Amino acid sequence: MNENKNKKKIRKASLVSGDKIAETVYDKQKQQTQFVIYKDEGINFLEKIKQGENEIFPLDARSDIVSKEVVLLPSAPVEYGTEMELIVDIQEFIHKYVDISPAFEQIASYYVLFSWIYDRFSEVPYLRAIGDFGSGKSRFLQTIGSICYRPIFTGGATTTAPIFRILDEIRGTLILDEADLRSSDMTQDIIKILNMGYQKGGTVLRMQGKELLEMRAFEVFSPKIIATRETFNDKALESRFLIEEMGRGKLRDDIPRRLSNDFWDKTLELRNKLLMWRFRNYQKELKFDDRPVEGVQPRLQQIIMPLLAVIGSKEVKESLREFIKKYDIELTADRGLSRESDIIFAILKLEHDKEKKQVTVGEIAEQMNQDIFDFEEKLTPRKIGWYLRAKMQLKSYKTRKGYVLDLLQNRERLDFWKERYGITDEDIKGEHENDVNVVEDSESNIPTAEELGF
Repeated sequence: MNENKNKKKIRKASLVSGDKIAETVYDKQKQQTQFVIYKDEGINFLEKIKQGENEIFPLDARSDIVSKEVVLLPSAPVEYGTEMELIVDIQEFIHKYVDISPAFEQIASYYVLFSWIYDRFSEVPYLRAIGDFGSGKSRFLQTIGSICYRPIFTGGATTTAPIFRILDEIRGTLILDEADLRSSDMTQDIIKILNMGYQKGGTVLRMQGKELLEMRAFEVFSPKIIATRETFNDKALESRFLIEEMGRGKLRDDIPRRLSNDFWDKTLELRNKLLMWRFRNYQKELKFDDRPVEGVQPRLQQIIMPLLAVIGSKEVKESLREFIKKYDIELTADRGLSRESDIIFAILKLEHDKEKKQVTVGEIAEQMNQDIFDFEEKLTPRKIGWYLRAKMQLKSYKTRKGYVLDLLQNRERLDFWKERYGITDEDIKGEHENDVNVVEDSESNIPTAEELGF
């Protein structure tokens, strides 16, 4: 008897076993959680579930996570009509409360839907609002985040430790405002979560215990919606986001300036409808659209595949494809401003202008620095050598002249970086060469004095 009394309760947010799904629901009025079980179109509510010798309980209604609505839960599954009616309902809600572009309204609506079965997928994309103070980023997070699958709002977090734990326990959608990044250490921890959390099985190792001697792997795979004022320096991380720029124009007059009880009532209604949608669609076969989006880098292709799998409308699929094409152009242009892109451009320029087969690191530095007038901004051959080895995986070798880069040996890697940074042959040839051609053509058409009668 004492053994059972002292036995710690096992609590889980949800259980999936065969054709049965159990989800935690929360009755705010009664301050009570239960499991709701769905099987063969039937709905049952249970206080606990027997699993072998163990008894599994839903999330604790008295915990701060639930009672203080750090995590928003549905209260019961309800009918939603057709899937298209549900999508329209979601999009109308988003349109009412947040000012974003029509294309992103559609993408966000399907992202919400996707989040409710994200655990069927191997990878997840992220959503992000980017803009200055007062541009509507917080409203973006509240509106879209509050109807996603088990949204986790991190506003009260003073360190990242609780974020690791709650993600591992709840397995829901992380909603993160840049205001939560109170220190550089927190920023680095969040970047770890974002870098590892886009792929199933993604974990982050942390030391815990009184003397930090116990290692724990935290599961961080889940959808994530964040808001920032600036982009991340990590360009690989940047490519995992579908981004909406906020505050590009005057705020629509019909957007409510404050959120009333009607807003929160509607979010609960939509979570309840989406819970029923999860129950009915979780076991369905996923149909992936494997057609590549022309001209878009593989990583971006990768992040839109899950969304395309839940989008039924051909029109919306095409809208997403066009959106990702534009984003890829912006991302490539942004990469083109990096030091690495300058180095690649300098190498290709030396190859073209001087017909080089090999270039020294010193020649690359001289080519790069000729237009840099601030001494502190100039790159030394030593620094360029580090970039070549550590950042770009280009192999140089030592000679009497210094370190030399063989262009033929590194051709494949050079072509890779050329494409990635959006460097064209016209860029390498330069404006001057084109201008000369234009002048020559113009001069050849200028009439002589004799032709003009002089």
